[in-house]
Amino acid sequence: MAEPDLSCSWLGLPLHHPLVVGACAPLSEDASQLRELERGGAAAIVLHSLFEEQIAQEQIAFHQRALQGSESTSESLSYLPDPDWFCGGEDLYLRLIEQARAQLSIPVIASLNGAHPGSWVRSARRIEAAGAMALELSLYGLPTDPELSSAAIETQVEEIVREVRAELHIPLAVKLHPFFTNLRGLARRLAAAGADGLTLFNRFYEPDIDIEALEVRSHLLLSTPQDLRLPLRWIALLHGQEPLQLAASGGVHRGTDVVRLLMAGACCTQVVGAVLRHGPQRLEGLRDELSHWLAEHGYGSVSELIGCMAQGSAPDPGHYERTPYVRSLHSFRPLEAMQASGPW
Repeated sequence: MAEPDLSCSWLGLPLHHPLVVGACAPLSEDASQLRELERGGAAAIVLHSLFEEQIAQEQIAFHQRALQGSESTSESLSYLPDPDWFCGGEDLYLRLIEQARAQLSIPVIASLNGAHPGSWVRSARRIEAAGAMALELSLYGLPTDPELSSAAIETQVEEIVREVRAELHIPLAVKLHPFFTNLRGLARRLAAAGADGLTLFNRFYEPDIDIEALEVRSHLLLSTPQDLRLPLRWIALLHGQEPLQLAASGGVHRGTDVVRLLMAGACCTQVVGAVLRHGPQRLEGLRDELSHWLAEHGYGSVSELIGCMAQGSAPDPGHYERTPYVRSLHSFRPLEAMQASGPW
């Protein structure tokens, strides 16, 4: 029997299979880590994010350094600081993109993370010039102003996407969190603003309270397979509704997780937690599990899976809306639920 064809595409970039390493600083801080991920089997890599705050901080520091001594002598007005002094986060990030493009044979996707419109979006142009093949715009904010309406928040998100799109010629994906009033409506607006795809979802890393030290602390909690339910539902609801490709992020730990997300309508699945837990070699294991499942179930290619169980194709479209809420509450059996969850 012939091996199933695992090839697919994301943002117009051809991939050997759907397993993309998602943005994560511990996985992509230098070129040697990126080479290890490629050897481990990554089809593409999204670099760790360059943050709006980093860019703004560097701009302020550069301006302050350039003005030092300007009040004492007119000659100092032409002084510029030593490039080594201000070669911080953004310049290092651009250098990493250049190294990755020179050393890797798989697509390299940059990540720009922000929450407010502003001059930081111009870094997208530098990211493209450095050689990124696409950009993932990660929009991560927590509005706390009671006077800021949901409509104003979504308009701000749309404005950021338009600003970034104006700086780019390469494909643009937008990585969103799930907490919007009308995600379907926002997806339509982002497509009109120039987004080529959506990555669902950005994870909030919630704070905790140390009750002994009386401190608020942050802990990175890796995903579990149960976390894929939220992106699965929204990908199934959005697939085919707007001219947007969809990528799944969160909860991919087994080959069958990949299968479910592809069936919902994802073009590819991002993997982070499984790689952090088990190393880059886990990517090859996931790929083999996916290939084995396809062959065992008579599928000749990944393309046959994508969207086959999206809302528009599912036997009961209501399962992606209120139906599971009602049925789950009435059919829950504690022992059966424990057995179904099982070890992972």
